[in-house]
Amino acid sequence: MNTPTAAGIDQVMLNFSPASLQILNAILAVVMFSIAIDLKPDDFKKLVRAPKPLLTGMFSQFVVLPTLTFFMILATTPQPSIALGLILVAACPGGNISNFITHRAGGNAALSVSMTAFATVGAILLTPFNIAFWGSLYGPTREILQKTSIDPVSVAITVGFMLVLPLCLGVLLNIKRPDITTRLRTPLQYLSMGIFVAFVVLALAANWALFLQFATAVAALVLLHNALALCGGYATATLMGLSAFDRRAVMIETGIQNSGLGLILIFGFFSGLGGMAVVAAFWGIWHLISGIALAGLMARAEAVR
Repeated sequence: MNTPTAAGIDQVMLNFSPASLQILNAILAVVMFSIAIDLKPDDFKKLVRAPKPLLTGMFSQFVVLPTLTFFMILATTPQPSIALGLILVAACPGGNISNFITHRAGGNAALSVSMTAFATVGAILLTPFNIAFWGSLYGPTREILQKTSIDPVSVAITVGFMLVLPLCLGVLLNIKRPDITTRLRTPLQYLSMGIFVAFVVLALAANWALFLQFATAVAALVLLHNALALCGGYATATLMGLSAFDRRAVMIETGIQNSGLGLILIFGFFSGLGGMAVVAAFWGIWHLISGIALAGLMARAEAVR
């Protein structure tokens, strides 16, 4: 999959100022908070009593997807920074829009929200582990990791403050003041998603020429990667005997990745390395298109029944 367009991508560094990074951190914290105000302790108790769907989703997210990603990289041999970008995206927890898409698709939205919450907490350890483990197994990406001063503890702290802290605050507010969370829930979710999409577009605008130059080098790989993620999630849920209601949630949670977190890690720890940043940015655009289109198809199929 090496092309002339991709040849120089490993030497390109995208521009992203420290101030922009802090704004993106804050936006993702607000997005996570908007998910958390949907959660109550009872939601977690139900999953403890019947944990199979949640455990299946976590397994699909943090084991199946990184494994499929690694074999895809072996088969396609992309440029090293593109390969590491794919590994990093696969190591991130599910994206927050998965909850909205699952609801639209007629899947188990409560399970989707809970998977996002548990995967976010698990990401403190599992995201840096998967980046280091799978990245070290492939020679070209191992070289990038060896040249990069990435501290798993720093990654864990970044994930914790940006995702886990607002998650806990959102659940706490829902317990103490459900009247406030009821009023905030819908407008905050739409507002946070709108701000996030607008910010990613503005961030890309500063690097638009580079993004357009290299987007074609990653487009086919990102589409294939996203398709593998969705199919892997569906196959895992099917093999585990989950209902169609739960299968949709697991499939979408596996196929919608937190590319915003990916961008923060790339700019924070990899200096905006070209291939990684373009992969994460393209993922952020494409998984919205594929997820919403898939939800529309599923909702239509459900209506026909």
